[in-house]
Amino acid sequence: MLKFEEQKQIDSVNGALKLREKINGIVDGICREGYRNLCWLGIGGTYASCLQVEVHMKERSELPFFVENAAEYLATGNRRIGAGSLVVISSVTGNTVEMVEGVQKAREAGAKVLGFIDEETAELAALVDYEVAYPGNEQLKFFMVADRFMYQAGEFPEYDRFYRELEEHLAVDLAEVEKRADALGEEFARKHKDDAIHYFVGAGNQYGATYSYAMCYWEEQHWIRTRSIHSAEFFHGMLEIIDRDTAVTVFVGEDSQRCLSERVAAFLPRVCANYTIIDTKDYELPGISPQFRGALSHLVMHAVTQRIDAHLERLNCHPMEIRRYYRRLDY
Repeated sequence: MLKFEEQKQIDSVNGALKLREKINGIVDGICREGYRNLCWLGIGGTYASCLQVEVHMKERSELPFFVENAAEYLATGNRRIGAGSLVVISSVTGNTVEMVEGVQKAREAGAKVLGFIDEETAELAALVDYEVAYPGNEQLKFFMVADRFMYQAGEFPEYDRFYRELEEHLAVDLAEVEKRADALGEEFARKHKDDAIHYFVGAGNQYGATYSYAMCYWEEQHWIRTRSIHSAEFFHGMLEIIDRDTAVTVFVGEDSQRCLSERVAAFLPRVCANYTIIDTKDYELPGISPQFRGALSHLVMHAVTQRIDAHLERLNCHPMEIRRYYRRLDY
C-alpha cells in the first residue's frame, strides 16, 4: 500500500492515547480550581477540529463552551474570553501567526491556555499555560480534553469503559480501516483526479472532516477546486447546481446528525450520476461498542480519506508537501 506504515500508525494512535494521564491531570486540576467556560480556538485545519469537538460536546454536555476562529477573534474579540476561561488550541508548527496572536490576546484578557504543540520548542509552546507536545492525532487529543471535562461534570458515566476500549482496540482498528479502504481510495482518485470542482457534503463531526478535507487537503495540498457544505444547508441552494455530471461526495457518520447526510444521500441518485457516498458504518471497529462509534466516526473517515490522498498524489504526480503560496509569500 502507498504511504502506509502500519506499525508506525498504530504506535502514533497509541502514543496519543497515552497522553490521557497527562491531559487528565491538567483537566482535573482546572476543575478543582474552578473555571468559567471553555473555548476551542483554531484556524484552518485546527478550526475544523474545533468544529468537530463542538458537535461532540453539544450533543452530550451542558458545560459552558464555544468555538472561536482565531482570525475572527483577533478582529472582533469575544468578551466571553477572560478570567476563568480555558482556551484549548493545537498547532503543528507552533508559529502560525493567527494562533500566536490569538493566544497572546486571550492571555492578556485573563484566560489560561492549554496547547497541543507538536514542536515543544516552538514559539507557541512558551506562551501557553499548559503544554502537551506530541505530533499528530489532533482530533483525538481535543476529544480527550472534552471527554474529561464532561466526565468531571458527571455527564460521561461510560468514560472508563470507552477509553478502555479505545486503548485496547482503536489503533489497530483504524489501521484495518485503511487497508479495507485502499481499493475505494484508488478508484475514487482515478475517477476524480481531473475534476474541475468537487463538492464535499457532511454533518455532525463529519462536517469538520468535510470542511478540512476540502480546504486543507484538496485545495491546499492537491490544488483541486472544491466546496464544502453542511448537509443541513444542502437543500437551501446547493441542490440547484447539481446536475448529472457534478462531482459530489457525501461523508456519512454515525452521530446524531447522521440523518441529515442520509437525506442528501437519498436525494442525489435522482439528479446526479457522479456522486459518491462514504459511510463510516461500512467499516468494522472490532472491540468498540456500537454506542461509541458515533464519537469515533470522524477518525474512521480520516482513515478512508488518507487512502484517497495517497493515490491522488501518485496519479497526479504532485507531492502533497508542495505549496504555491502558503508560508512562501508574505500575506
